[in-house]
Amino acid sequence: MAKKRNSKANPRQRAVLTILAVILVAVVCLYTVINGLGAQHKGSAKNIELGLDLAGGVSITYEINDKNPSDTDIQDTIYKLQKRVEGYSTEAEVYKEGSKRITVEIPGVTDANTILEELGKPGDLEFQTEDGTVVLTGANIKKAEAGTTEENGMKNYVVQLSMDKEGAKAFATATAANIGKRILIVYDGETVSAPVVNSAITNGSCVVENMESYDTAAELASTIRIGALPLTLTEMRSNVVGAKLGQDAIATSLRAGAIGLALVFIFMTIIYLFPGFVAGIALIVYVILDLLAINGFDATLTLPGIAGILLAIGMAVDANVIIFTRIREEIATGKSVLNSIKGGYDKALSAILDGNITTLIAAAVLWMKGSGSVRGFAQTLAIGILLSMFTALFVTKHLLLSFYELGVKDQKFYGCAKAPKIRDYVKLSKICMIISLVVIILGFVFMPINKKNIGNILNYDLEFSGGTSVTMTVDDGVTDEIDKAICDTVKATVDVKTVQSQKVLGSNQLVVKTNELSVADRQKLETALKDSFKVSDYRTEEIAASVSNEMKSDAITAVIIAAICMLIYIAFRFKDVKFAGSAVIALLHDVFVVLTVYSVCRLSVGNTFIACMLTILGYSINATIIIFDRIRENMKNNQLMKQGLDVVVNESISQTFTRTINTSITSFITIFVLYILGVPSIKEFTLTLMCGIVCGAYSSVCITGPIWFFMKNAAKKKESAKVASKKKK
Repeated sequence: MAKKRNSKANPRQRAVLTILAVILVAVVCLYTVINGLGAQHKGSAKNIELGLDLAGGVSITYEINDKNPSDTDIQDTIYKLQKRVEGYSTEAEVYKEGSKRITVEIPGVTDANTILEELGKPGDLEFQTEDGTVVLTGANIKKAEAGTTEENGMKNYVVQLSMDKEGAKAFATATAANIGKRILIVYDGETVSAPVVNSAITNGSCVVENMESYDTAAELASTIRIGALPLTLTEMRSNVVGAKLGQDAIATSLRAGAIGLALVFIFMTIIYLFPGFVAGIALIVYVILDLLAINGFDATLTLPGIAGILLAIGMAVDANVIIFTRIREEIATGKSVLNSIKGGYDKALSAILDGNITTLIAAAVLWMKGSGSVRGFAQTLAIGILLSMFTALFVTKHLLLSFYELGVKDQKFYGCAKAPKIRDYVKLSKICMIISLVVIILGFVFMPINKKNIGNILNYDLEFSGGTSVTMTVDDGVTDEIDKAICDTVKATVDVKTVQSQKVLGSNQLVVKTNELSVADRQKLETALKDSFKVSDYRTEEIAASVSNEMKSDAITAVIIAAICMLIYIAFRFKDVKFAGSAVIALLHDVFVVLTVYSVCRLSVGNTFIACMLTILGYSINATIIIFDRIRENMKNNQLMKQGLDVVVNESISQTFTRTINTSITSFITIFVLYILGVPSIKEFTLTLMCGIVCGAYSSVCITGPIWFFMKNAAKKKESAKVASKKKK
């Protein structure tokens, strides 16, 4: 008897230990997020690096030394600088200012002198033979990295170089003719290294060996990278700038996040009863872990990064919604609560994995191919997705099973699924497609109207269109009130909608950026500002778009590659390319509908536009995967298949309809609260995200499944026609 009592007690003991372990981990992690560990407060949320838009950073302006530089050289220099400064922050921005200046803005840092010292002064770099003949220049160098090799226990510190095609050809000729001699690496007239040529180097890559130390190798690699710019630059000024969005943006975002989280907690508990309550606890654990992970991976948090977090929170809730819906369906078949919990997790696993993996594929491609804010978005999104899967599939599951062992076994705590009302979504889709087509066409109709009224087909922000920069010293100091008053004066005087201001910390300087102004408008603005405020050292400059053509190209390429990779994955997992094709069509539908919102409402199109579109794509593909997973499952049901594929599609959409609506509501809640409480600069961004959520839910229910059916049906008819044709012959 005693043995039986012990065996019965073991599951309860494990349950108690599991709950205590989760509580302990959550408390330790929460303490770390709030206070940090050790004297340096490692892990504290206060140590998370914030982007230039949230916390400010370092701004450095260089002047181009070359006479009459070509636009290509300028853009190449901007692009290479962009890639270089991303080592300090994934959210760094590089853009042209005036005709011969380039400005670098690096968020999350405050010591301009240290950055300048580490970044160096971009100058001339040449590879010369001993007689002084120039073999190639820094422009021919594609990559320079320090490394370590080991032979017979001896370490050899090296610099690995790779060259472009032109450089590889020239270097092959030079090294073949100078074996045993030295090739001098000359930076701004000074020889920084003189390695001996041991053999002809014909493959476009070489190694500078026998460096004194790894630091020496790293310094040489850095010098080569700096000198690899097509143009030579001289530092003009550097300073620490204040946040673009203002410090209150952080506080309001945190407040909105807390309120949104609380509302989601309440919603989940009301709709899904006890499992919803457990999911709320797991969601809190997720948020804490997410903050720790963002800190641990040195991610820079900006407005697009917040979008990635919001999307991941929506997907974390979504996984639980899928699981709990499955649990209720299992209970409805007459299974016990315990078997229903286990069965619910088993049946939901494939949909959760497929939905998250497709989004992870997109995040990975965006990280590798994207630049600036796109990479920041990808990083926070990927971290969030991995953690959301962990909390949904591990934390929630073990908490639920533990509470079950402790007595929460009654079916009333879990609910029972009711038979869904089956609607003819295939028939309804024809009307929906017409409506969608009208909406998309409306967006394109407004583009020429916008071109006539505002000069561009869309309301491009300064990152896309460039504009005018005004730098002034405010004698009375730059307070928040004066900053706002100056911005209001700019809007009223020259009738512009977009005005961005940056305070230069430690000084009375203020930089105001707005749309491109005519000479007359510049004079008018200068008079108005000098009459209304005590300003001096007033100067204006034209600024080029900070989102360069290369960065735009990278973003577009990344989206295309991500879509192709997702298409391949979906086709492989669902063993039908038509699933992938219909998913991509639905994604394009969502993009064009949201583009209509930007076009008709004339919302600002800037860096956040890219992040917004990516957020919507990630959200939409996840919702689509859930329906596809159910279609795949129902195709194994012979009774349904006998009734036709349209019945299978209608049944699948109806069965997942509640999940789609509930997930949309939870995601909408968090963003809606941010829209209500957020600062003005966030409102447009959150507005389009809300439109995207509604659009993603709509397309998943009314477009994607029916398109798959039409494609499948068309393929069957084509196959039948072929068979009939063969029989006639």
